[in-house]
Amino acid sequence: MTLLKFVDDQWGPVGSFNWFATHGTSMSRTNSLISGDNKGAAARFMEDWFEQNSAKSDELGTDEIPRRVSSIISSIHNNHHELLELASSFQSSPGKPATRVSSAARRVRSALRQADKPGFVSAFCQTNCGDVSPNLLGAFCIDTGVPCDFNHSTCGGKNELCYGRGPGYPDEFESTRIIGERQFNKAVDLFNTASEQLKGRVDYRHSYVDFSQLEVTIPKEGGGSEVVKTCPAAMGFAFAAGTTDGPGAFDFKQGDDKGNPFWRLVRNLLKTPDKKQVECHSPKPILLDTGEMKQPYDWAPSILPVQILRIGQLVILSVPGGKFTTMSGRRLRDAVKTMLTSSGSGEFGSNTHVVIAGLTNTYSQYITTFEEYQIQRYEGASTLYGPHTLSAYIQEFQKLASALIKGQAVEPGPQPPDLLKKQISFLTPVVMDSTPAGVNFGDVSSDVPANSTFKRGSTVTVVFWSACPRNDLMTEGTFALVEILQGKDTWVPTYDDDDFCLRFKWSRPSKLSPRSRATIEWTIPPSASLGVYRIRHFGAAKRLMGSIQHFTGTSSAFVVA
Repeated sequence: MTLLKFVDDQWGPVGSFNWFATHGTSMSRTNSLISGDNKGAAARFMEDWFEQNSAKSDELGTDEIPRRVSSIISSIHNNHHELLELASSFQSSPGKPATRVSSAARRVRSALRQADKPGFVSAFCQTNCGDVSPNLLGAFCIDTGVPCDFNHSTCGGKNELCYGRGPGYPDEFESTRIIGERQFNKAVDLFNTASEQLKGRVDYRHSYVDFSQLEVTIPKEGGGSEVVKTCPAAMGFAFAAGTTDGPGAFDFKQGDDKGNPFWRLVRNLLKTPDKKQVECHSPKPILLDTGEMKQPYDWAPSILPVQILRIGQLVILSVPGGKFTTMSGRRLRDAVKTMLTSSGSGEFGSNTHVVIAGLTNTYSQYITTFEEYQIQRYEGASTLYGPHTLSAYIQEFQKLASALIKGQAVEPGPQPPDLLKKQISFLTPVVMDSTPAGVNFGDVSSDVPANSTFKRGSTVTVVFWSACPRNDLMTEGTFALVEILQGKDTWVPTYDDDDFCLRFKWSRPSKLSPRSRATIEWTIPPSASLGVYRIRHFGAAKRLMGSIQHFTGTSSAFVVA
């Protein structure tokens, strides 16, 4: 992991960026909840860690509320009977209309309630994670429990049964927390010990490059060099096999460099690759000739942005490839660093740091080494531009690095097509939302038990009558909120959508039903203060004529003891 710490002259530390390679696939494809996966969890953990430490070290004014009050303000109520009596006086209230900003104003980390001090931002960035899985226990067959076939990631010849297991198996939420926490812990360690200050110029170079038929000069076996070409994009058979983080379907398998006669027939209905394309991609057997499929618009990009950023002795390679493998990323970093440090310019010494920022500016699948490409596992089959794709990237980034060293401009290159007005969506719009007669949006459908007490580690569940979340994505707001009672009648936000312990689940009885419910589950964390709590839901309903009505609902109060 490489970490960049941002320190403001007035406020001190205000953020950090770090780069570490692992897929965001701790949550499996069966998960239907929106999630930032392990990197999102790590970012939330670190931002809360910093804010809690800041709040503890600051002198709080009478009206100041720290962002994580549950772990800072001790409960003023210590008598269990008193808490129950207090909680019983707050019953669930009928759903009622709300304003668009109501949700944002009540959010735990709301910008509307923050002091003048800038909020701490922690980014857990992606880098060359192409062949790195967070599912560390290995891949197993879900029918027998035995390890999958090593070379093809199959179970009895079928890829659908082979799944990777995370460290929290069988609980993927726990796996996400563990992998996120490990990245968070390392980032905190680097943050606390960061000592090398970046010094020097801030600069960049950016260019568009057509990777579909790019001439690339590579070393020749036995000495000298030769010129090869990349290919128009294509996906191999092993691409359809998926990976152990998300298996594919049918009889596809990883490590397939031959293909299948039946699927070739199916492929040819879409586009038959010509001999030149087949030879260019060899040994990849082409399943989808995406680079030559143009309807209704290009199936794969050919013009890609490449960019190099310099902040003193830190150099960031912004790669449009979705995922470089471990070794392909290492080769790219080494090639650029060698060019920078051996340039003789005096600006880049042995303390030059080169990092890869993955999935940058556009997405163009995977990039393997030439050797990995020959094996045709999923990553090689997903390397779009043929066996020399990595060499093409190295060549183009070396050009940018050379221009950076010499202070020279680079050609902008061919402009990629603008497809914004050509996008096709199969997502049907929300027609309308409704509730049963006599029921308001936001009414509680299933409340907490009367006079209930929960312990830390247990889960509180409340169900509300709701509406389709797509009516308002609650950007800067929250669908779910947990509040703690402070004093006799002041409710303070403590947990919301951003928190790992709170889950918002939306469902409807049938696909075409206008009625829906929201289930909010709060797993009480060990750090939660003892006290009286309640759960709230914010949403937006679409009327038959198309107008949007925002609403909110509140559960009965309960005790955490």
